[in-house]
Amino acid sequence: MPARSLEVMAVMKVLLLAVCGIYLFGAFRRSLFMTALAGELVYLGIRGVSMGRLPLVGPGDTLLFFSASVGLMALPFLFASALKDSATFSWSTGLLAALLALLALPFGSFNMPLPPVLRTYWFELHVALAFFAYALFGIGALLGGMYLAREERPLLDLQYRAELTGYSFFSASMVSGGIWGYYAWGTYWLWTPKELWTSILWVFYSIYLHLRFRGGRSDRLMAWCGIAGFGVALFTYLGVSMLMKSSHSF
Repeated sequence: MPARSLEVMAVMKVLLLAVCGIYLFGAFRRSLFMTALAGELVYLGIRGVSMGRLPLVGPGDTLLFFSASVGLMALPFLFASALKDSATFSWSTGLLAALLALLALPFGSFNMPLPPVLRTYWFELHVALAFFAYALFGIGALLGGMYLAREERPLLDLQYRAELTGYSFFSASMVSGGIWGYYAWGTYWLWTPKELWTSILWVFYSIYLHLRFRGGRSDRLMAWCGIAGFGVALFTYLGVSMLMKSSHSF
């Protein structure tokens, strides 16, 4: 490998470690949180330009994209008037983003040419929307945890908004994924483990949002359901990929 490429890789690794450090120790301040997010977006931008595509393949790149999605989706909530103590939310969100980024470090990066079935914008749209949804489900879980600790109704309302927006992104991801599947395999649905758990996740949040919209349910129960939903999302993303073979395993 050329010496210049090694130098660039070393600088990028330092940048990523700096991002993780700021998230972990400075995310309680909105300015530092946004600094860490900017650094992570710069890292992903450099990766994307070097590969000529979005870094959405391989556990390392997807975990980093997930981490950046958490930071990006959290921005509107950082300035929500309902969040009187934005420092707690900012730090807890930064902690989640940092943990995802740190998990990515041992995996390295996927630099090989893409398989033919992935060379389509439908694939990139499908994956990006899915991670935006996962990020919002994670933010909803954090807001649910804050509600359980404080029992402040505005936190539960923010959780609902996060879950609803995430559900919209996830529904769009399923549609674009079906179109990608049709171009890749000639069918919109293959009944792979990933697709099965994607359906379970979509049904879970459909029921959650329906019950939340109808009202009359225990607020604490709904907060716990929002937290449990993020667990289902994590299994759909990580558990299925690690424990089950699927056409989505790239």
